[in-house]
Amino acid sequence: MFTGIITDIGTVAEVEARPGADLAVTIACTLDLADVALGASIACSGVCLTVTAKDQNWFRVDVSAETVARTVPGMWAAGRRLNLERALKVGDELGGHIVTGHVDGIGTLVACKQHNSSLALTVAAPRALAGAIAEKGAIAVDGVSLTVNAVRDSADSCHFDLNIIPHTASWTTLGAAAVGDRVNLEIDILARYLKRMLDTKV
Repeated sequence: MFTGIITDIGTVAEVEARPGADLAVTIACTLDLADVALGASIACSGVCLTVTAKDQNWFRVDVSAETVARTVPGMWAAGRRLNLERALKVGDELGGHIVTGHVDGIGTLVACKQHNSSLALTVAAPRALAGAIAEKGAIAVDGVSLTVNAVRDSADSCHFDLNIIPHTASWTTLGAAAVGDRVNLEIDILARYLKRMLDTKV
């Protein structure tokens, strides 16, 4: 489990193809990895991955073909910047919301403008996620816990607005966001189960 509070921005340093389309990805970072055990989880732009090797300033993860297929195209290419968060420990402060590190869909940034000292972003999400995105509800965008300001539904998509404060802009990749960027989306875990219950209601 994670909270969506990003503590470092890592960079994909090396990508090794494995048989069957799986990847071994090495990520350079400034996280303190001293007490990160092999087998521990680190969220990489909203994707929960297992540490398979590490050194002082890098760690390696295996990225399955399933993960590659469900995340933003090009996310696992050398040079890509990733939002990093270590797994939540019992007793840690829950500063964001409960984030599982499982991507529910891919959104597209359709508007980005300065609003006072913040960035105002609008994301187009798949219509299938519309029922789980609510005004003043929580959503994880590339692993960042954010509050939805407004929602507008259309026949084929769901647009929602976000406000990125200066701290979030400087500590995450969202500070460099641009129209056309694609982002990993994870809906709130409670909304995920409620949506499933409604979808399967007889």
